[in-house]
Amino acid sequence: MGKFGFKELSVWQKSIELTDFVISVTEKLNSRYQHYRLKEQIEAAASSVACNIAEGKGRNSKKEFVQFLYIARGSLYETITLATLFHKRNWINDNDFHRIEDLSFEIASMIKGLINSIMRH
Repeated sequence: MGKFGFKELSVWQKSIELTDFVISVTEKLNSRYQHYRLKEQIEAAASSVACNIAEGKGRNSKKEFVQFLYIARGSLYETITLATLFHKRNWINDNDFHRIEDLSFEIASMIKGLINSIMRH
């Protein structure tokens, strides 16, 4: 069986970890109201990070890959923005918020490093 190259990227693996964690957090969201739209939005934003990394890796050019990495970074920032709102409203606890923030910061750094590496070669 063949392999998909994106699965070997540590930034993709870390993005999957973030998505899995965000989904686990939304499943226990501490809100009197369900806020389905916001839950769906943060899950979509988090999953979009890994999806865009994978899609970009599958493109034919470095330029396209870099563009998808920028889109992934935008989705990451959207994830953090929503997590910040959830934390501000006390829907998620401090530990969960800080884990999302820490993972996101690590992924943002990895995306930046990958973009810089691609642009140099």
